[in-house]
Amino acid sequence: MSPARPLPALEPENPLWQREMREQFPIVTAHPELAYLDSAATSQKPRAVLEAVQTYLTTSNANAGRGTYPWANRTTELVESTRERVKEFLHDPEPGRSGVHFTSGTTEGLRTVARDWLVSYLVDGDEILVPYADHQANLDPWLEAGRLLAERGVEVRVRALPYQAVSGDYDHRALAEAVGPRTRFVAATHVHHVYGGDMNVHRIRAAVGPDVPICLDAAQSVGHVPVHLDDPSLDVDFVVFSGHKAMALPGSGAVWARNARGPVFRPGGWQGTPNTAGIASLRAALDWLDAAGVERIARWTTTLTTRLTDRLGCLGPYEVLGCPASLAADSALPVAQRRHGIVTFRHGDIPSDDLGFILFSHGFMVRADSLCQAGADARDASVRVSLHVYNTVEEIDRLLTVLTSLA
Repeated sequence: MSPARPLPALEPENPLWQREMREQFPIVTAHPELAYLDSAATSQKPRAVLEAVQTYLTTSNANAGRGTYPWANRTTELVESTRERVKEFLHDPEPGRSGVHFTSGTTEGLRTVARDWLVSYLVDGDEILVPYADHQANLDPWLEAGRLLAERGVEVRVRALPYQAVSGDYDHRALAEAVGPRTRFVAATHVHHVYGGDMNVHRIRAAVGPDVPICLDAAQSVGHVPVHLDDPSLDVDFVVFSGHKAMALPGSGAVWARNARGPVFRPGGWQGTPNTAGIASLRAALDWLDAAGVERIARWTTTLTTRLTDRLGCLGPYEVLGCPASLAADSALPVAQRRHGIVTFRHGDIPSDDLGFILFSHGFMVRADSLCQAGADARDASVRVSLHVYNTVEEIDRLLTVLTSLA
């Protein structure tokens, strides 16, 4: 396990600011009796996003790149300007070189990178490293790429990224030993969808060296925590994310490609009609997130997460999954990593699906199953609480009261 390192104290955000943010989500304010704690599955949408979609559909709805009349021109401009908006939001250091391709979400985006870029990049004898304990969507595309290459007579070795059993983080020391002269590609995750931890991509880069492309599943980071591609610690080649987890509509997402290592990323096949309403929602969502302040959102959700894990870690029947060193409210303690808005746990006596039903009977909407984790099945079911800016201290305290009564 990597040596623990102290993290700077996090000051809780102003509750008045959070209340102003919460009031901008119509579905949340319309149901004060319910606590939506499933934002890792999909986020709720602020009024500004809903209004932007309504405005687009009632003033400019047309097909992009298919006509020269004003509505079509405005739609084409919307699509192209949103590509640049994605780069800006991600703090792209070289927007003139990079590219953005819109998808239906992270799953399609990762598969597009695998089929349209990786398959043509690899040659016989190459190796790739992929995560076998992250989301299934960040494993299947790379296995599929290996099968497609095998059908063509190209043998590529698909190796597993090593993990630390205790923390849920990648085992970066073991990774350094796993990297060889034929390692050509790494697929990794930014924030883990089960454990909620930052997966320390900078250590992957250090292990594989400066020339190996890294593809990052950013489904749980974009829109939840700051993503700065101009930071050397995030030197990756692909960032793939879902708009619907970042305040936009379902069916929206993007692949950002740095285009600095390997061939330029160009999706294959004929590109049909884009999801223009989804793209309009994504543009509005990025604007809303920037105005709200992603760093402020991250501070708020991390404060709530710490409040939950500090109490939950002391309740005997509960096992909190992920890094045990982070189960402390005193942020001055040396912890390996904080949880970014995600807390996943099991009860020693109550099956997780039953616990999910019990919590809903008290007004809490949580995820309770195997969480789409690669290699997991029904026996690995757990309860996941995932937070965003519309969640409150009062909701966490009410949840803890119920969980304590079940201890």
